[in-house]
Amino acid sequence: MRFTLKKLCLLMLATMLSACAPSKMNMRFYSLAHHDVISNETEKPPTAAPIAIEVLPINVPERLKRPQLVISDTNASQLRILEQARWSSPFNDELQDAFVSGMANQLNAVDVSHGGRVANQPTYRIAIVLQQFSATPNAQVTANFGWTITRLDADRSSRHRSLSCQATIRKTVGNDTDAVVKGVQETVADAIQLIAANVNSLNSDEAAQCSR
Repeated sequence: MRFTLKKLCLLMLATMLSACAPSKMNMRFYSLAHHDVISNETEKPPTAAPIAIEVLPINVPERLKRPQLVISDTNASQLRILEQARWSSPFNDELQDAFVSGMANQLNAVDVSHGGRVANQPTYRIAIVLQQFSATPNAQVTANFGWTITRLDADRSSRHRSLSCQATIRKTVGNDTDAVVKGVQETVADAIQLIAANVNSLNSDEAAQCSR
C-alpha cells in the first residue's frame, strides 16, 4: 500500500511539473536574418570597388543574451520574458547573423567575420554595440546602435580610415508578438543601411557623415 501510494505521489508530481513546463508544441521561433524587411524602393549604395567586411560579435545588454523575446510593459518599469516566443538562436547571435548577411548583401562584400582575408581588397572591421533596446507591444520598438568602422588594409593613401557613429531607431508596432518581431527586424534593417552607407563612403575615400 505504501509502495502504491508513493508511486501515485510521484506520478502526480511528474504531471504537475509537466504542466508547468513550457510546451514545445506551442512555441514560435523567429529570425532577424530577413532581407525582405529592407524596402525594395531603397537602392543599395554602390560600392566603388570590391571589399571585404569583418563584423565583430555584437555587444548587447546582458538581459538580452537569451533566445526568448524580452518585451517591456507600456510604463517601461517591468520586463517580460516570453518563453513561448523565441529567436532561433540567442538574440546577440541573431543580430550578428543579420548584420553580417545584411551588410554583405547591401555592399556586395565578402564576409571574413569568421577568419581569413581577401587579397587586394579593402577590408573593413565593424564593431557594433546595441546600447539601449526596448520592445513594447502596442507602442514601439526602440534601439540605439553605436558602431565603429575601421579600414584594416595597408593602403595608407586613403585619407578616411575610420568612423564612429550612433543612431536611435524607432518603429511603431502593434499589440501581437508578430508585430513586435517585425518592428525589431525593421530597426535592424535600418541600422544595416546606415552602416553600409558609411562603409561605402569610406571606401570611396569620402568624409563619411553620421546620418542620425
